[in-house]
Formats: sequence, C-alpha cells, structure tokens
Amino acid sequence: MSVPANLIDGRAIAAQIQSELAARIADLRKRGVVSGLAFVRVGEDPASKVYVGRKEKACAELGIVSETHVLHEQTTENELLALVTRLNGAGHLHGILVQAPLPRQIRESVIYSSVSPAKDVDGFHPVNVGKLMLGDATGFRPCTPAGVVELLQRSGVKTEGAEVVVLGRGNIVGKPMAAMLCQKGRAANSTVTICHSATRDIKSHCLRADIIVAAMGVAEFLKADMVRPGVVVMDVGVNRVPDLTSKTGTKLVGDVDFQQIQPIAGKITPNPGGVGPMTIAMLLQNTVRAAEQSIG
Repeated sequence: MSVPANLIDGRAIAAQIQSELAARIADLRKRGVVSGLAFVRVGEDPASKVYVGRKEKACAELGIVSETHVLHEQTTENELLALVTRLNGAGHLHGILVQAPLPRQIRESVIYSSVSPAKDVDGFHPVNVGKLMLGDATGFRPCTPAGVVELLQRSGVKTEGAEVVVLGRGNIVGKPMAAMLCQKGRAANSTVTICHSATRDIKSHCLRADIIVAAMGVAEFLKADMVRPGVVVMDVGVNRVPDLTSKTGTKLVGDVDFQQIQPIAGKITPNPGGVGPMTIAMLLQNTVRAAEQSIG
C-alpha cells in the first residue's frame, strides 16, 4: 500500500534529528563529556511506565546515559524535592525529567520549579517559560511544541504570515505552541489564535486557518467540516477510546478525525507516527544542548 503524499512522517524526521545529534554526542565524548539524563517516575501509572521506557530506549540507542528513579505512590512532596535537589547537584547529569502525572499530594508546579533551569530539558521551569515568551533562544523549549515547529519547518510548511489555530490552552502544548509560532524568526512569524472550551464558534476560527495544531485532549474533535481544503493539520492528541475489535477493548486516537480530514488536507500528521516521535527527539536534543552548555 502506498503512503499518502500529504502525510508528515514524524518517525523519519525524528530519525534525521537523532542522526544529527549523534555527531554532537561523539564530539562531546572526545571532549570527555558523556551526556546524562535522569528520569523520575512516581508511582506505577501504566502510561508513564511506557513513556519513560521509550525515552530510556531512545537514550540507549543514541549514546546518552540515562538513569531512572522510581518512587512509590505515597511519596511526599518533600521527598521528591530532596531527590530533585540531589539530581541538580549531580555533575554527570545534564538533564532531569520528572514524568507527569504526579500523585495528588505533589504539586507539579512546585516540582518543575525545583529543577535547575540549566537541567530543565522539559522546558517547564518558570525561567525557561519566561525565556520562551521573550524570544530568548538560550532557554529550553517544551519538547512537544518544539517538535511541531520542527515538523513544520522540515516539511516545507510556510509559517510566515500564516493563520494558525491552536486548539487547547494547556501549559505543556497550547500556550508554548502559540508563543513559538508568533515569535519573530524562522518557522514562526504566524498570526496565532488560541481556541479552548470557552471559545465561541470554534469552527469559524478553524475554517480560516492555514495551519491547525490540535491539542485539546478530546478524541477526534476536529472534523472535516471544520477545515478548508489544503489546511496543514498537526495532531498532538493522545486519547484512549473503546474498540471492540482490539484485544484490550480500547485503542488510541488523536484529537483529529484523521480518516475524514486526511483526503482534503494539504499536509497532516498521522497518529501514531507523527508528533509523538518528535517529542522524544526534542528531549534528546535539549539534553545534548544542556551537556554542551555545561562546558561552555
């Protein structure tokens, strides 16, 4: 079966980035630096175990040394803060990733703010968030929206002057996505509209868009009658829905009704195989850059 020409292959583009990173990692080793990344997982959330496992595998394949710290579900906020403090001071580690979600007794904002900005390869520390808003390239950008920008750029999508609709206003994707695309600079210079649960007539906004980034967390929210022919669609969503044909009784779908929209889109990311691999690639890129910055 032939692959539709309008598909943006996130796996292939992620592989390109990792190939580029391999040369930088080799150069660091020549200088006596081995890139190191720490993962922290609290509890036994099945999805978190899968996500961390994929990131561990990617690190091993690229030559980044990783270590994973697993804490029990009843871990207190102070106990987690103590671990992060130790990791902040570990010279062999250049990046720290605390996997979400965290148990209810732990405030994510407090934990993210405790990670050293120089090791915040997730891009969640207020210092890095502020740098993003100011257009300061020395900060670390959140991995998923940064991956979307790379997909657009490497797929030849023109963003300058484009009308972009971001569906979702979350701190992890929606807000930083809008901030990145409206900046002055390459793969940016867009006119951005953020739509959310209180937006009136989301359809009218989407029909005006040249590019739509769907990150609402609502299964197959974006339908064919909400987009115009030739639109570029980036599907960030990960939603589990019932599927009687599956052994597990469920399946994963995005925020985009792919079957309806793919035939009329100019370009579109599949799900899976679109934005997901790029999130990991950008995490690796941030880690390598953190290692480079550690030696000036």
